[in-house]
Amino acid sequence: MRVGRGRIPDGAATALHHSGGAGTASPANTSPSSSRYRYYQRDVSGEARPGELLGVLGASGAGKTTLLDALALRGAGARVVEGERLLAGSPATPLAVRALSAYVRQRDLFVGALTVREHLVFHAMLRMDEEIPYEQRMRRVTEVISEFSLSACQDVIIGIPGRIKGISGGERKRLAFASEVLTDPPLMFCDEPTSGLDSFMALTVLSTLKQMAAKGKTVVATVHQPSSEMYALFDRLLLLAEGRVAFQGTPAEALAFFASLGAPCPDGFNPADFFMQLVAVVPEEEEQSRQQVEMLCDAFHNSPAGRALAGEGATATGDVSGMVACAEESTPAAGDQCEPFVVQPSQAPSPYKASWCTQLRVVLWRSWLSVIKEPVLIKMRMLQTVMLSLMIGTVFFGQKTDQAGVMNMNGAIILFMTNMTFQNVFAVITVFSDELAVFLREHLNGMYRVDVYFLSKTLAELPVFAAIPCLFTTVFYYMVGLNPEPSRFVIAMVIAALVTGVTTSFGYLLSCLSPSTAVAMSMGAPAIFPFLLYGGFFINVGSVPRALDWFTWLSWFRFGNEAMFINQWAGVQHIDCSGAVNDTCPSSGHIVLEMFDFNEGDFMCDMIGLVCLLVSFRLLAVLILTLRAKRGCS
Repeated sequence: MRVGRGRIPDGAATALHHSGGAGTASPANTSPSSSRYRYYQRDVSGEARPGELLGVLGASGAGKTTLLDALALRGAGARVVEGERLLAGSPATPLAVRALSAYVRQRDLFVGALTVREHLVFHAMLRMDEEIPYEQRMRRVTEVISEFSLSACQDVIIGIPGRIKGISGGERKRLAFASEVLTDPPLMFCDEPTSGLDSFMALTVLSTLKQMAAKGKTVVATVHQPSSEMYALFDRLLLLAEGRVAFQGTPAEALAFFASLGAPCPDGFNPADFFMQLVAVVPEEEEQSRQQVEMLCDAFHNSPAGRALAGEGATATGDVSGMVACAEESTPAAGDQCEPFVVQPSQAPSPYKASWCTQLRVVLWRSWLSVIKEPVLIKMRMLQTVMLSLMIGTVFFGQKTDQAGVMNMNGAIILFMTNMTFQNVFAVITVFSDELAVFLREHLNGMYRVDVYFLSKTLAELPVFAAIPCLFTTVFYYMVGLNPEPSRFVIAMVIAALVTGVTTSFGYLLSCLSPSTAVAMSMGAPAIFPFLLYGGFFINVGSVPRALDWFTWLSWFRFGNEAMFINQWAGVQHIDCSGAVNDTCPSSGHIVLEMFDFNEGDFMCDMIGLVCLLVSFRLLAVLILTLRAKRGCS
C-alpha cells in the first residue's frame, strides 16, 4: 500500500485485509509517477491477526498515524491510497470498517461537564443497535466501567483542563477506551494510547489492550517510545521507517532479523529503543541515516518474511492489477474497471445506529446537562443582565416627554439594542468552536446528524436566552419612563426577544465559521460593527448611499430600532416643548420618527424582517457546520 498527497492518479488501487480475522495491507502493482506525488508511505505490507496485539513502532514522522488512518479509512483528505485493504477477505468499505472497528485517537476529547457514567450512557444510547433494550445497554455500561476500573470515578465529572477539575489523565485515557469498546468491536485501532502518561499508567493501558486482544480481538496500536515491559506485551511488531516497513513479525523474530544484519541488540538494552536508534534520521547526518534506513527496509522487503507478507496479499485477492478502486474524485483510465471504495448513499444503509428522534433526545439531554452543570455561568449571565439594565435605568431614570426626554429615551433604546446584541453574540460565539473537535469525531463515528447536534445545542440554551430579554426589559422599561401602556411594554418585550434570537443566531453563525475560540472572539466586534453603523441611528436610513442600501436590510439594528421607536412614539400626539432651548423640539411622536426616516406603517415589516434574519442566520450556520463536517470526515 502507498499513501501520498498530490494529484489523484487515473486509477489508484485500494483495499485492506482482515482475512479470517487477519488484516493485511499490500502494495499495488501499479503506481503513479513520483513527480505527481509526495509519498508518506511506500510499499507497506502487513497483517493484523485476531487474538494478537500488533504494535506499530517508529520514530516521529515515520507514518504511524497515517497508516492507521489509511487502514481505518478515516481522515483521508487529499491523501491518495494505492494498494489493497481487505476486511475478512473482501474489499473494505468505510461503513464496513466503521461497523466492525473502534478507533481510539491520540487526543482524548470529551464534554467535560458530564460524569464518567453519563458519558458512557450517551455513547451506549447512540452507538449500540436500536433493537437492544435500554436495560441491556445499562448493563453493558456497568460492565465496561468495571472492566476498565472506573467504578471509583463513575460519578465524577470528566472536567475541562484548566477550567473544571475532573478525573485524572489515566482515567481519561481508560474512559476513551471504554467509550470505544461499548459495542464490543472485533477490530481496534489505537493511536498513541500511552501518550502523556507516566510509565506505570502507560503500562496499565497497554496491559488492558493486551487483555482485550486475549479475548479474540484484533488490536493495532501505535506506540511512540515503549518501555521494555511494554515491549514484552506485543504479540507482533510493525516497525516503520521513513514511510516504509523495516520489519514485521514477533519480538523474537525482530531480534534475530536485526542480528542477521550485523546489528544485534546489546544484552540488557530495551529492544524498542535499539530499533528506534537504527531507523531514526539523525540531525546533521540525514543522508547517511536515510541510506541506512533504505538498506534495512530493502533487506526486510527481500527477506522470506517480507516476500511472504506481500505474497499473502496477492494470493488473498487474486489479480491485484485487475481490481482498481478509485478515490471518490478520481477518473478511471480507459479499460480499467473502477470499483469505488466509497459506498454510494443509494446502496449503503444509514451509518447511524439510532433514529433521528433518539439522536435528538439523547444529544439534547447531554446539551442540557452541559448547561445546568455550570450554574455559575448562568448566574453570571443573569447578574450581568440585571446590572446593565439597572445601570441604564438609573442613568436615564424617570424621563419626561419633553425635548430632553425625547433625546434621552432614544439614546436609552439604542443602548438597549446594543446591549442585547453584544451580550448575546459573545455568550454563544464560542459554543460550536469549543466543541468542534468533539462534534467532528462523534459525527464521523456515526453517532448523530449535523442538524440534530445544532438543534440540540440551541434548544438547550433557549430557556436562558428567553429569560434574558424578559428580565432586561422588565427592569429597564419603566425605570426609564418609556411609553407606559401595558400593550407597549409587552410589544417591547417581544421585540427584545426577537433581537435576542437574531443576535444569538448570528453568534452561532460566527461560531460555526471560526476554526478556533480565539478567532471567534476576535471576529465578534468587527462583524457586528457594520450592522450597527447601518442601524438607522448613527446614519439616517434615507441618507445611506444607494449602492449600500441593501446592507440595511441585513441589519437587525435597523429593524429593531425602527420597531422600538414606532412602539414608543407612534400615537404620541403631544410632546412638551415649553422648555425647549431651540426650535428643534419635535411636537409629536410622528415628527420624532420622521427625524430618523422611520415609517409607522413598517412595523410589521420590521417584525417579519427580524424573524427572517433569525431563520436565515440559523440556516446558514447549519449549512456551514454541515460543510465543515463533510470536510472533516473526508
